[in-house]
Amino acid sequence: QVRLVESGGRLVQAGNSLTLDCRASNRAVSNNGMAWFRQAPGKEREFVAGVSWKGGSKHYTDSVKDRFSISRENAGTTVTLQMNNLKPEDTAVYYCAASRTPYSSRDRSTYTYWGQGTQVTVSS
Repeated sequence: QVRLVESGGRLVQAGNSLTLDCRASNRAVSNNGMAWFRQAPGKEREFVAGVSWKGGSKHYTDSVKDRFSISRENAGTTVTLQMNNLKPEDTAVYYCAASRTPYSSRDRSTYTYWGQGTQVTVSS
């Protein structure tokens, strides 16, 4: 069993930056793709960014492509989401997830483990 714990969410003003971290409880996810999803009130959970097991393949949803950056380290057990130039529409609960495969995907059903989420609120 793997436990994912997110941290770093808080209230920030628009235009500022924030870094989210996700730490896995063990190295079982080292060979798996990892991703960040987010869910705003009244909306479905959506893919934000994903990274492959070696960190070489990354992809982003269009709305964050030029502002967010995903990376992984610590033998693949820590995944970081660097968020720059935050906008009010980025407000959501952000979730970390570990895939069943070595690669990330926009499809939520391909993820086995999920964290509890961390709240990001961007004020205008």
